[in-house]
Amino acid sequence: MIALPRVAVQRKIYESSASLVYQGVREEDGRAIIIKLLKQDYPSPQELTRYRQEYAITRSLNLEGIIKVYSQQDYQRTLVMFLEDFGGESLEHWMRQQPAIFCPMPLTTFLELAIDITNILGKIHAANIIHKDINPGNIVLNPDTGVVKIIDFGIATQFSRTNPSFKSPHVLEGTLAYLSPEQTGRMNRSLDYRTDFYSLGVTFYELLTGQLPFPTIDILELVHSHIAKPPVPPHELNGTIPQPISDLILKLMAKNAEDRYQIAWGIKADLERCAEQLAASGQVAPIQLGLQDVSDQFQIPQKLYGRETEIAALLAAFERVAGEDPETPTSSEMMLVSGYSGIGKSALVQELYTPITARRGYFISGKFDQFQRNIPYSAIVDALRKLVQQLLGEPDERVQEWRSRLLTALGSNGQLIIDVIPEVELIVGKQSPVPEVGSTEAQNRFNLVFQKFIRACCSEEHPLVIFLDDLQWVDSATLKLIELILSDWAMQFLLLIGAYRDNEVTQAHPLLTTVEKLKQEGVAINQITLAPLGLEAVAQLTGETLHTSTESIAPLAELVWRKANGNPYFTNEFLKTLYTESLIVFNNNQQCWQWNVAHIQAETITDNVVELVIKKLKQLPEQTQQVLRLAACVGAEFDLATLSAICERSAVKIFAELTTVIQSELILTTSELDENLLIQNYRFSHDRVQQAAYALIDESHKQVVHLQIGRNLLEKTSLEQQSDRLFAIVDHLNHGVELVTTQPERTEIAKLNLIAGQKAKAATAYEAAFKYFNTGLKLLDSESWQSEYDLTLTLYSEAVEVAYLCGDFIAMEHLACVVHNNAKTVFDEVKVYDVKIQADASQGNLKQAIKTGLMVLARLGVRLPEEPTQLDIQIELKKTASQLASQEVAELINLRRMSQPEPLAAMCILSSITSLTFIAAPDLFPLISLSEVNLSIAYGNTTWSAQGYVVYGIVLCGIVQEIETGYKFGKLALSLAEQVNVKEIKTKIFTAFAASVMHWKEHLKETLPILLESYQSAMETGNFEHVGYCGFHIPEHLYFIGRELTELEREISTYSQTVNRVRQESPSNWVAILWDHVSFW
Repeated sequence: MIALPRVAVQRKIYESSASLVYQGVREEDGRAIIIKLLKQDYPSPQELTRYRQEYAITRSLNLEGIIKVYSQQDYQRTLVMFLEDFGGESLEHWMRQQPAIFCPMPLTTFLELAIDITNILGKIHAANIIHKDINPGNIVLNPDTGVVKIIDFGIATQFSRTNPSFKSPHVLEGTLAYLSPEQTGRMNRSLDYRTDFYSLGVTFYELLTGQLPFPTIDILELVHSHIAKPPVPPHELNGTIPQPISDLILKLMAKNAEDRYQIAWGIKADLERCAEQLAASGQVAPIQLGLQDVSDQFQIPQKLYGRETEIAALLAAFERVAGEDPETPTSSEMMLVSGYSGIGKSALVQELYTPITARRGYFISGKFDQFQRNIPYSAIVDALRKLVQQLLGEPDERVQEWRSRLLTALGSNGQLIIDVIPEVELIVGKQSPVPEVGSTEAQNRFNLVFQKFIRACCSEEHPLVIFLDDLQWVDSATLKLIELILSDWAMQFLLLIGAYRDNEVTQAHPLLTTVEKLKQEGVAINQITLAPLGLEAVAQLTGETLHTSTESIAPLAELVWRKANGNPYFTNEFLKTLYTESLIVFNNNQQCWQWNVAHIQAETITDNVVELVIKKLKQLPEQTQQVLRLAACVGAEFDLATLSAICERSAVKIFAELTTVIQSELILTTSELDENLLIQNYRFSHDRVQQAAYALIDESHKQVVHLQIGRNLLEKTSLEQQSDRLFAIVDHLNHGVELVTTQPERTEIAKLNLIAGQKAKAATAYEAAFKYFNTGLKLLDSESWQSEYDLTLTLYSEAVEVAYLCGDFIAMEHLACVVHNNAKTVFDEVKVYDVKIQADASQGNLKQAIKTGLMVLARLGVRLPEEPTQLDIQIELKKTASQLASQEVAELINLRRMSQPEPLAAMCILSSITSLTFIAAPDLFPLISLSEVNLSIAYGNTTWSAQGYVVYGIVLCGIVQEIETGYKFGKLALSLAEQVNVKEIKTKIFTAFAASVMHWKEHLKETLPILLESYQSAMETGNFEHVGYCGFHIPEHLYFIGRELTELEREISTYSQTVNRVRQESPSNWVAILWDHVSFW
C-alpha cells in the first residue's frame, strides 16, 4: 500500500500494466477520492505525457458525466492523480463480475445506459474534445444511483482533426479491440470526432452480444478486421436484439466515417425512439435511422472520387509483387504516378494501406523537397527511418529476428547504413567502423550494402511498399539508388512507387532518362497518369459534402468543376472558401445547407489555388504568418525545436501559434504530445500551402531569411546534433551567402561546406558533394592559399576527386591545375595525381596514367624508365636479390612500420599503377614490384608492401623460375595482409596469390578456400574488379581439379550471374568461354 500525505489510502481497486488505482479519503474534508498513479518506478516519457494530458483535459471539462479531477502531484519518481469517487466501477468490471446482468445486458438497461453515454459523448464533442479511447474500461457506472461517467482522457485531443501515421500496430494508441479504422493509421483517412462513434459501436456490440465483433487475439488480423471485415450483425448473435438496434450499432461501426452517424444527438434520438417503442409495446419496430442526424459541421468526405480504374491498377501491382498469384514468379516492380499538383497522387497511393495490412506488409514514404534538393537521399532515408520506427515498435522477439536478419545481410558493413540512417543502430547495435577503400570501391560497396539492406527488408511474409513523392525534385544520388534497387535480380516482394508532376518533368529530366534505361534492362515499370476529375465525380463530391442529391447540386457542382478545372485539391479549397465566406451556409431551421449560385458567380474568387491559400494565410495573425514563412523555408516537414531556434522564441509560444494553424488544417501534426504537452513534428498539409507560405516572403528578402535561419541553427545546434542537421544548416547559409561580407564568416561557411561535402561523398552522393566543395571554394578569397592553406588545399583536392567521380573530367583538370600551381610540396599533390591516374585509366588512357605515375615517382625520388629493356629488368632483379641475400623472407614481416612521407607517397602511386602496367606496359610490371620491395626493405612495411611482395612472388615464379623463393614471398604477402587486416588489401593479395603463385607449389584444390575468402571480401569492400577475377578463377580451378561436370555447370551459372551483375566485362567473357566448354561435354 502506498503512503501519501493528508490522504488515507484504503484499498487497491484496480491494477493494469501501467497504472495502480486506489480508493481513499482526503483527510482535510473526509471526501472519498480515487487515487491513480503510474505503476512503474521509472515511467516512460510517453506514460508521463499521457497522465499530464489526462489531467489537463479532464480538468478543462467541467461537465456532468465527466469524472472530476481534483489535483495532480509528483510522487517519488512518478505522478499521482486525485479524482472524485462517486461509487462507480467500470463497465468492464461489471461485465466481468456480474455477467448475468451486464454481459449480455438486458435491452431496457442497455438503452437507458446507451442514451446516457451518448449524451455525455455529445457534450465532450461539443467542447471540441475527441476522446479516442471509448471502451467499457473507460465508462464508469454506479448501478445503485444509475450515474454513469466517462474517464481517462490520456490520449484525447483538442484538435478537430488529426492524421494518424502508418505505424506498427503494437504501438497504436487506444484499446485495439475498440479502435476505429482511421485510428489505426491504415485507412488513408484523417481522424475526427466520429472515431469515437466507431468505438461506441463496438462497446454497444459487446454489451448486447457478450462478445467483441472481432474476437481474434492476432494484432494485425484485428487491425485488418477493423478496416476491412464487416462484423456479424448483433441480432444474428443474439436473437433478442431488435433489428433496428442491430442496424444502429452497424451504422456506428461503418468503416468510413461518412457512413456513420454524424452527430451524437442523432444517435441519441434513434436510441430514444427505440426506448420509447420498447416501453410502449415491449418491442422495437423498424425505423428509419438518422432522421435527426444532420450536422452543421462543414466536412468534405475523404474518400476518392472518379479513381476506380487507377485504384484497381495500383492494387494489381501490389498483388503481383506480394505473390498473390502462385503461378506468377514474384519480383520487384516500379509504379509511376504522374499528374499536376493537387491531382491526388499521394491520396491514390495511400489506398494501398488496407491490402498491405491484409498481407502483413510494410508501407513507408518519403518526400523530396523543392527547397532541399541538395540533400542526398533525403526522401528515401526519411522513408527507411519510418520503417525502422515500425520495426522498433514490434515485440522484442520480432525486433531480435530483425536484428539477426539485418546483421546477416549487412555483415561487417553495418556502419555504412547507420551513417545514412542512424536509427538502424537501435536495431543492430553498435557496429565497427568500415575500412577506408578507394572511391570506386566505396561507391560499389555502398551500393551493394544498400541493396542488401533493402533486400533484407522485403519478404514473402512482409512485402514492402516504398512511396517516394515529388520525384520532379529527386537528387541524382537517389536516382542511382533507385536504378540499383530495381535492377537487382534477387530483389523480390518490393513495390517502389514514385509520384511526380508531369508538367514539371520533360523527356530530358534525369528521372525519365533513368526510367527509360531501366525499361531497356527489362525492369517492370508501369505508369498511372491522373487526369482532372470529371463533372460527375465533382458533383458526387459536392453532393455528399452538402448532403444533397447530385440533381439538386448540379448548377453548383458545374460552377465548382469549371472553377477548379477538376483538380481535387483546388476543388476542396474552393468549397472551403465558399463556406468560410458564407456563400454556403447551414440553415438551422430547415436543417440543410443552402447556397446561391448567382451570388457565388458575382464574387471575384481567384482561379489560382496558391492565391486562394495565400488569402487564407493572410487572415492569420502577423506573428503566426511569420512562423509559417520560416517553416516554409525549413521544408515540407519541420519541427518545433527548429522553429523555436530560428524564430528566437520559446517552444511553448511557437506551439500556441501553430495550434490555430493545425485547426485550420493548413499544417498537420506528425508526432504525439511530448512530456511538456507540446507537439514536436509537423508538415504542411499540401505543397501548395508551403508554396503559399514561402510566397509571403518578399523575393528580395528571401536570402536574408535563409541566412538568418542558417545562422540561428548553427548557433543553437550542439556539436552532437550538428551532424544530423548539417545539410540543412549549410543549405540555408549557402542560400544567403552572397550577403555575407566578412571574410572570417565566409571562411567558417567554407569549412562547413567542406564537412557537408565530405559527408555527401562518404554516402557516394558525388554531385551533391561537388556542389558543396565548389561553394566552399567560392567563399575563399584570393589570398586563401597563403592565409588558409590547409582548408584551401583540402577543398581543392576533394573537389578534384568528386569531379572525377561525377565524370566531369574538364572540371577535374582545371581544379587539379590550381593545386599543382599552388601546392607547397609534392606530397600535397599526391592525392590529386592519384585521382588523375584513376581518371585516365577509367577513360582507357592507360599509357597516360602510367606516364603520370612515373612522373610523380620521379619527383618522389623513384626513377623508372618508361620503356625498360630486358637488361634493365635483369639489373633491378639482381639489385633486389642482393639486398635480400642476407635475410630470411619470412623475417621481412618484422620490418618497422614505414613512416617517412616520401616513400609512403611513392608506395601509394606504385600501387595505383601496378595493374595498369600488367596490361599496358608488361616490361615495366616487374620493375614496379621490385621498387615496392626495395622501398619496404629500406623504409619499413606499409599496407601497400603486401602487394609488392605478392607481385614479386609472381615475377619470381613466372619469369625468373625461382619457384621456392617466389612462393615464400607469396606467403609473406599473405601474412602481412592478415597482419594489417585491411580487407581491400587482403582481397588483392589473396586473389593474386591463389591465382598466380600458389599452384606452383601446392595442389590446385588448396587455392579454393583462399579464392572463396577473397571473393567474399571483394563483395564486402565493393572491389568488383576482384569479384570478377575470383568469379572466373574459382570455376576455372574447379574444372582443372576434376569437379563433376553437372555440378560444375551449376557453380559456373552462379558465378556467371554475379560477375554479370557487377558488370565486369572481361571476366564475364572468360566465364562464358569456360561455360561453353563445359556444356560441350
